[in-house]
Amino acid sequence: MSLRRIIIIALSLMLLGLSMFGYKLVFLGFPLVPDETTEVWTVEARIAFEALPGSVKVSLEIPTLTPGFTVFEENFVSPSFGFTTLYTATGRTAQWAVRQASGPQTLYYRAVVYRDKANAREDTTPTLPPVPVLDEPYNTAMQVLVDEVRAVSADAATFTSELLRLLNDPSPDQNVALFLSQVKTPTERAQAASTLLAGNRIPSRLVRGIQLLDQQRNAGIVPWLEIHDGDRWIYFDPSTGEMGLPSDFLFWWRGGQPLVHVEGGRNTDVRLAVQKNVAEAMVVAEARAARAQSRLVEFSLFSLPIQTQAVYSVLLLIPIGALVVVVSRNIIGVQTFGTFMPVLIALAFRETRLLSGVLMFMLLVALGLAIRFYLERLRLLLVPRLATVLVSVVLLMLVVSIISAKLGLEVGLSVALFPMVILTMTIERMSIVWEERGAAEAIQQGFGSLLVAGICYLVMGLDYLEHLIFVFPELLLLVLGSLLILGRYQGYRISELRRFKSFGT
Repeated sequence: MSLRRIIIIALSLMLLGLSMFGYKLVFLGFPLVPDETTEVWTVEARIAFEALPGSVKVSLEIPTLTPGFTVFEENFVSPSFGFTTLYTATGRTAQWAVRQASGPQTLYYRAVVYRDKANAREDTTPTLPPVPVLDEPYNTAMQVLVDEVRAVSADAATFTSELLRLLNDPSPDQNVALFLSQVKTPTERAQAASTLLAGNRIPSRLVRGIQLLDQQRNAGIVPWLEIHDGDRWIYFDPSTGEMGLPSDFLFWWRGGQPLVHVEGGRNTDVRLAVQKNVAEAMVVAEARAARAQSRLVEFSLFSLPIQTQAVYSVLLLIPIGALVVVVSRNIIGVQTFGTFMPVLIALAFRETRLLSGVLMFMLLVALGLAIRFYLERLRLLLVPRLATVLVSVVLLMLVVSIISAKLGLEVGLSVALFPMVILTMTIERMSIVWEERGAAEAIQQGFGSLLVAGICYLVMGLDYLEHLIFVFPELLLLVLGSLLILGRYQGYRISELRRFKSFGT
């Protein structure tokens, strides 16, 4: 296969891996570092009222379209009440009902929301509102105000800004004063502005919500005004006329209807409480992916049983170790016994720790070599000789564990984690090299194997790398592409540069 084709395949694999990685990181919000947390806010609505004898029905407006935030979890607490959620023209409503009730009643709605910049969903473009017909002198005042504001504005946004400036003027003229004569609350001021905007045929809606500040036991409801400029919804503070939405403002409901409506009850008291917490970023990312109906999470490692996830959290690091071995052998020129022996020994080092693992490995190989050299005198065939060495390795591991236990050295107990087959093949290969090329070559390759195993242990032991590969296993496509490219490398190894230095002079 030509080098060009290999490069094309490798780059395609890398591009695919990076694309999947970017999608999960940017759009689904998968955490890039381990133990990453995300700020979440728990918002609770408590509805207390006194039920009159007979049937009771309670309607509560609940969040639906929440630009900048996404509802992560919802709970409805309603003992002895039936419950349902309804979608209306202005949003979503929770409705409790019961056939017979009397006395004090308390209902709860709780939502957990998190900041989501990708959530900028808006409903469709509205139709132009009809010009409202008001009684005199309000109708004439509206026409005068609309004409006055239109003359000093260029579009819907500037019209709204100028109108709100007039409505918030400490010294309003007679037309503005007429409209504000019945206005007592910020909500009524926003409704008056919406009426005047309709006079210029600008679609507008009254929005109410809360500011997400920590430890609020009785959060105040803040009115907001949104207008449509023909392309998108634009938000205005009706009290100041400033354009733009605060980053901590949570939309709760739209329209002029009250937050709670109780039929068959009296003395209604509604309180909104807010508390900030933290949640695992991965849990929030899974919820975001489920809401987006993404298949990447459904077919990810997180869909496997916990025990299987634990296995793959280790197995997925083996390709990283294989890449270290390839770079060490083909680029640097370190000689090792086999390709996968350093990687598997490095996995054993994860439990024994590096220094103690190296000492036990050297001890087992030294004792195994002694047994192997003795078996050479018996002139056994290859397969029986390997089986004999294998049994000897197992017995040696058993002896080391027993002696360590008697001496109170817990680290010796982990010797059983060494792959006995790999130890057996290492002893066999080292003895052959010893006989064919001499002791120096065998010892050099043995120390080279330990060196590469130690590097693999250090790389594979990085918590950040383990998290990254487990959460984004598609990054292994980058490793695969790199191995394909390294597979055609035929240049000098770094260890050979001094050897061939004379050729460069």
